Amino acid sequence: MFDKILIANRGEIALRVVRAAREMGIASVAVHSTADSDAMHVRMADESVCIGPPPSPQSYLSIPAIIAACEITGAQAIHPGYGFLSENAGFVQVVEDHGLTFIGPTAEHIRIMGDKITAKDTMKKLGVPCVPGSDGGVPDLATAKKVGAEIGYPVIIKATAGGGGKGMKVARNDAEMERAFQTARSEAKANFGNDEVYIEKYLTTPRHIEIQVFGDGKGKAVHLGERDCSLQRRHQKVFEEAPGPVITPEERARIGKVCADAVARINYIGAGTIEFLYENGEFYFIEMNTRLQVEHPVTEGIFGVDLVREQIRVAAGLPMSFSQDQLKINGHAIEVRINAEKLPNFAPCPGKITQYHAPGGLGVRMDSALYDGYRIPPYYDSLIGKLIVHGRDRPEALARLSRALGELIVDGVDTTVPLFHALLQEPEILEGSYNIHWLEHWLETHLGGA
Repeated sequence: MFDKILIANRGEIALRVVRAAREMGIASVAVHSTADSDAMHVRMADESVCIGPPPSPQSYLSIPAIIAACEITGAQAIHPGYGFLSENAGFVQVVEDHGLTFIGPTAEHIRIMGDKITAKDTMKKLGVPCVPGSDGGVPDLATAKKVGAEIGYPVIIKATAGGGGKGMKVARNDAEMERAFQTARSEAKANFGNDEVYIEKYLTTPRHIEIQVFGDGKGKAVHLGERDCSLQRRHQKVFEEAPGPVITPEERARIGKVCADAVARINYIGAGTIEFLYENGEFYFIEMNTRLQVEHPVTEGIFGVDLVREQIRVAAGLPMSFSQDQLKINGHAIEVRINAEKLPNFAPCPGKITQYHAPGGLGVRMDSALYDGYRIPPYYDSLIGKLIVHGRDRPEALARLSRALGELIVDGVDTTVPLFHALLQEPEILEGSYNIHWLEHWLETHLGGA
């Protein structure tokens, strides 16, 4: 086991890893920009190293600075959290070249899954069901229209190097294809430096279902059920729950085994998430995230496992501490993402926290790096906390979420808490009868299309 690990991240996820390491008796090193010198993860870690000024490319994305911090502190391994360098294959290679351990998948697996076309081809070969679409990239408009005619409209054009909803456009007929195709390519080029796009069938009322997988890197893998992440705004998740309200035990076992078998066959190591669109009882692969997910706590809630601890264990060469037959679902868990944003336009709202009180009680978990007097910097993602609740069943979890939201106090900045209070009054949310388009339509009706 490692004596010391460095956490190449910030905010609540960095704090999450610090806590897991401390429980394992492992010293932790926090890196930070000058804007984060008083951040909670810096205060809580055993050591800290300033790696640069506020802009991410000069600090949290600076590979030389992070490697230097390891050398200065004697850290033997790096946990990337999520975002920043967590899915950067080049970073993983540099880490390994310096004799350090990356707490996550191999560079090869990150490369394979980082390109949407290669990932889809790989999953097809591994027996994972995929959305009908183009065979690889689509080079021009004529080819795009041909694909649209073959698989049937509506279709969605996606950037091969995409993420976060960038470079994605829907075309419902040939007339819309020209503008959608050119716009998707332009966005892809601007955001990812790569204008290659591919085309898939656009499902009209799907849910976003993701399967949590975990491998030991030696041919063994398990699945930890699914999460329903269908409540999204501009392709960004805001509300996640496990298990999914509409997934049957038979469907869970079927798709879970397909996913676990797939990652076992490629000797995948660590945590990963295989994401699907789900419609009319069928699953369609869309992408794989080769890292810990923001919403991993809901899986931890229903299975009673620590996924960060498990990541560290397998990275150190130890076997997984659980087998598939030991993983039993217990109750229901829900997570809502608390962002420092001003409604109705969801504009980022950095500033000083004048008062903070985290909710508590049975089945309530608050993952946040906030504290009284903390100043949220304007340079990073607006996520400031995740409120996670667990109950014996879904109605109890929803009631607990409502109660916990009522206890949460974040003064000094605007947050998205009012959004969740409002959503918990909606019959479709209480019934679990929503899809990936539901929240966008609700926002258009209630907040003027924010």
